[in-house]
Amino acid sequence: MFVKLSNLNAGIIFSLIFAAALHAQVPSQSGLDLNAIDKSVNPCDDFYQYACGSWLKNNPIPPDESSWGRFNVMHDNNQKILRGILEDSEAHMDRSETDQKIGGFYKSCMDESALDALGTKPILPELDQIAKIKDAAGLLAEVVRMHKRQSSALFNFNSAPDPNNARQTIGDLDQGGLGLPEKDFYLRTDARSQEIRTKYAAHITKMFELLGVDPAAAAKKAAEVMTLETALAKVSLDVTSRRDPKNVVHIMSVTELNKLSPNFNFPAFFTELGAPSFQSLNVDVPGFIQGLSELLKSQPLQTWKDYLTWHSLHSAATYLSKPFLEENFDFYSRTLSGTPEMRPRWKRCVSIVDGELGEALGKKYVEKTFGEAGKARTLELVHEIEFEMSKDIDSLTWMSPATKKEAQVKLKAVANKIGYPDKWRDYSSVKIVDTDYFGNVMRTNEFDERRDMNKINKPVDRSEWGMTPPTVNAYYDPTANNINFPAGILQAPFYSNSAGDPANYGAIGAVIGHELTHGFDDEGRQFDAEGNLKDWWSKEDEEKFNKLADCFVNEYGSFSPVKGVELNGKLTLGENTADNGGIHLAYAALLDVLKKKGVALTQETDGFTPLQQFFIGFAQVWCNNERPEESRVRAQTDPHSPGRFRANGVVSNMPEFSQAFSCKPTDKMYAVHACRVW
Repeated sequence: MFVKLSNLNAGIIFSLIFAAALHAQVPSQSGLDLNAIDKSVNPCDDFYQYACGSWLKNNPIPPDESSWGRFNVMHDNNQKILRGILEDSEAHMDRSETDQKIGGFYKSCMDESALDALGTKPILPELDQIAKIKDAAGLLAEVVRMHKRQSSALFNFNSAPDPNNARQTIGDLDQGGLGLPEKDFYLRTDARSQEIRTKYAAHITKMFELLGVDPAAAAKKAAEVMTLETALAKVSLDVTSRRDPKNVVHIMSVTELNKLSPNFNFPAFFTELGAPSFQSLNVDVPGFIQGLSELLKSQPLQTWKDYLTWHSLHSAATYLSKPFLEENFDFYSRTLSGTPEMRPRWKRCVSIVDGELGEALGKKYVEKTFGEAGKARTLELVHEIEFEMSKDIDSLTWMSPATKKEAQVKLKAVANKIGYPDKWRDYSSVKIVDTDYFGNVMRTNEFDERRDMNKINKPVDRSEWGMTPPTVNAYYDPTANNINFPAGILQAPFYSNSAGDPANYGAIGAVIGHELTHGFDDEGRQFDAEGNLKDWWSKEDEEKFNKLADCFVNEYGSFSPVKGVELNGKLTLGENTADNGGIHLAYAALLDVLKKKGVALTQETDGFTPLQQFFIGFAQVWCNNERPEESRVRAQTDPHSPGRFRANGVVSNMPEFSQAFSCKPTDKMYAVHACRVW
């Protein structure tokens, strides 16, 4: 799962997410899920299978999911809590403004019969506007309308921290406008990629047909859209290159942007969108904007009208009647991810309310579930891990004293956000009508877009969250230099007072270490203590870092989640660095705790020593079954390695693991040429 923080492009503000959690476990003194373990497997040969084998066997993927792991189980439990909150608000909409908004939104979403009766009616005004386009000015006006409703046709434009002055917000213009997950989906020549493109074209065709377009004409329109999107893909920057923030930072004046793109009036676009006046902005991928301008000149106006029609349909499909909803699911879930069935309506409605009115719903969630004791203990753990990282930096043999000093400055400046925002978002201006689902979505989108545009030229609000409180996740924001732990992840059984220290440190301790390490991975290390994109490394230290990091690139690049597909070691480098660095920090913190409490390293609980419990607790976070279609897409687009390789890759780099389980040099998990940066 990726969330775009502060609306900056994924190459600069990236959601460095630890997407995992533990599910309800068999009670044990240690806190481990003893029934998840497959003792027929040698832990030194395949530790992931040892720690998770029985769980994988006993937890098949539900028909409405593309994967099923510990994160999914905890997310599912949270959805049930949120459902209860929403149904209560729906039943008491006259109780408060918050109840009226979240209860009314949920009610409108759940009324499927009303949506089906409307058919195409909700989207017809937009399609009529597209049909009336006669020239470049009309095209621009329609692109503005779509962007106001957060349908980013052609490109993306948002507010974002200035890469060179992270305390200030500027405009950020980025590539976009594609219907497939990433540029290479349009360009790869293997059989599966060609099959996806064929089915994508058929999907576009079917969506046009649902509007009443003749099948032959619909197929022609789909072919033209495919040709246009392929051309846009060719001038886009690939997902791996985008991981280097320097590749997506190009500050230029609006005048320079005009010269780059003479065939699209960007100053008029910014004004009509409601952005404040500004003189300069960041243009992430100048080659894309230039290529787009050339396409606007070379391609017929009707082709662009068909393209905008398709993207309006694509953006609105899940808010329309059943034929559009099912057709959208058939391609994006069944074809791309291999998911056989759609999630129940209530789950989809809970998700949309969380997405559109997340802090209104989140406030009620926090009141119901989140205790201050959990917040205090999380902060305590964070400080323990930060202390270990400080020691780790001082002990590095490959880093010079001058760079170590700067690293310590950055570490001390890391801010910790735990649980929920200090100030809740004000949704009072958003009109919610309990009989108008489509309108509710459009109005909340317009609200979010106005909020985003109003940030430009203002100081960055670093208290703002990039995730809603119920989210089972965590992230590090490099431009703010802070780590963020929503309430959704800070609850039993992910961390539990009834579990032993080893299991807790292996799970939540590794999460904290993971997020801290992100500040010093191949991307995060390029930002200074203030969050500015600034080189604070000596050249020699940078070269040593890159050499050590290449070990991870080569190691994880050899892993294959699906036959014929290997992981992209460069794409996953940041997450792999954080996994490997984070567990070292959690391990060191645990040793300190055990020493203070006088716990012997040979003392067993549930048949495992403290250090064995630590590693099992870490690996069980990653228990996850995944459909092959989903695995293939993630290998091409996701900066996270699959769970099996996150677990096995990490422990095979740790001599401490080999010692804990008495592994032999001939065993597969034995740390022979261990990769390590932090």
